[in-house]
Amino acid sequence: MMTIVRTIQVLVKLLPSVFALRRDRKKWINQEGNEIDLEKFRKNARKVLDTFLTLGPVYIKLGQWLSSRADILPQPYLEELAKLQDSVPAAPFDQVKPIIEKDLGPINEKFDEINPESISGASLGQVYLGSISGQQVAIKVKRPGIEKVVEKDLKVLKKILPLALRFVDPNLRYSAEAMLSQFIESIHEEMDYTIESENLKKIKKDMETNHKVIIPTVFDDFSSKNVLTMEYLPGIKVTNVRALNEKGIDREQLVIEVHKVFFTMLLKYSVFHADPHPGNISVTDDGKLILYDFGMVGRINNETRLKLIRLYLALVEKNPSRVVNAMIDLRMLTPGYNRMVIEKGIELSIRAMHGNKPDEMEVQSLMELANQTMSKFPFVLPKNLALYMRMASIIEGIYKTHDVDFKFVKVLKKILEEENLIPRAYVEELKISFDNFSKSIETALRLGPEMKELMTEVQIFMKKRKPMVLVSGSIFASAIFLGSAFLFQSNESFGILGMISSGLIMIVSGFFRRY
Repeated sequence: MMTIVRTIQVLVKLLPSVFALRRDRKKWINQEGNEIDLEKFRKNARKVLDTFLTLGPVYIKLGQWLSSRADILPQPYLEELAKLQDSVPAAPFDQVKPIIEKDLGPINEKFDEINPESISGASLGQVYLGSISGQQVAIKVKRPGIEKVVEKDLKVLKKILPLALRFVDPNLRYSAEAMLSQFIESIHEEMDYTIESENLKKIKKDMETNHKVIIPTVFDDFSSKNVLTMEYLPGIKVTNVRALNEKGIDREQLVIEVHKVFFTMLLKYSVFHADPHPGNISVTDDGKLILYDFGMVGRINNETRLKLIRLYLALVEKNPSRVVNAMIDLRMLTPGYNRMVIEKGIELSIRAMHGNKPDEMEVQSLMELANQTMSKFPFVLPKNLALYMRMASIIEGIYKTHDVDFKFVKVLKKILEEENLIPRAYVEELKISFDNFSKSIETALRLGPEMKELMTEVQIFMKKRKPMVLVSGSIFASAIFLGSAFLFQSNESFGILGMISSGLIMIVSGFFRRY
């Protein structure tokens, strides 16, 4: 009965937000010039934010996830939901103490002391300061009764999801379903501190040669599924501009180091920190980074990592065609996308990344072309890339806070060079190009008999003294086709265009042959 009541409550609060989002998303995608009312978008976004806050911990977490999903939400929604802080008053210590003692034993026997006033409170857990053998530690404890609350709301979320998706654009459903699936997995992991402990240890080992980042040590004998005890490492919040300036920290270099640390994790190792919001990153007095909270991590396999490296290398080398190829391999484009439009958009983006601002007329022309050729948003985010996008989006927010001279592609190039990732990317590019070339050769070979027949007819026509221009047309078509097969490996668009052109020339030649 309680579940039914909660389901109705969530539906009543959530469905108006879904309807507003659907309407606003259509307007945003089809926006033209200054016709878009940004304030109206923000007003609707603030209503969504308030809805998540009133629905409780699961929906606060969901809102945080959505704040990084540019493939699902218009920009004003992203900006408003980014303000959603996972900060709630801590439960009284007398409710927390039994959780600690159930897992670890009497507090006065395990710890020198624990300060009953929490230093931070979140929707799933809260943190206390204590000491062990004179060493100061941070003790993270699961919020009392949170598992029941989460399980009940996840059950409700799974029930209402099919209904809510009926009111979502069909092309958006795949992204939404993948995101929610990843979200449910992640929130379960966040409530198991043994998983967080293993995540922390893995990343700490991976990054041990990087002297610009500090990761706390776990006290295994003082940790469990519900309690995580770590070395206490205080520092300056990474977005506290005033305090950083007072310490003389080079904020431009700081932004560079933040990007290098997180993108090295992503591109070199199998596990990366996926929740780098400002509360989880501090800075020491000498400019080193301190990372906290490893409850939310992303995992990518070697194949996916190589595809991402190819994508980034293509951005560095200003090659829109290869960027699109990598996006296709990563399954980031919806079926029926317009390659020409996407390549042009990426070309303008690359120029901007490299410090060359695109002409306003170029941008306007592209938008008009996109509106004419694309009826839907062409990008999707597969489940395995959801946490990668979240990480990248939050890191971008840190950069915007500092407002320093920063070029992402320059940092990206350094990472690829310093971590020796470029050779592997080139090997992967060559492998894929060879595979594509092999496929094009196979196509050419399948058409070989037809080519031979055509050349035989050409010889007959020559004997009959047909006009040489027509004979040349047939030969020219064959040459274009074979050339296009080779061109396909470096530029699929031109390769396919060439093959089509050769076919048209053959048809025209065949038409004139009759006369």
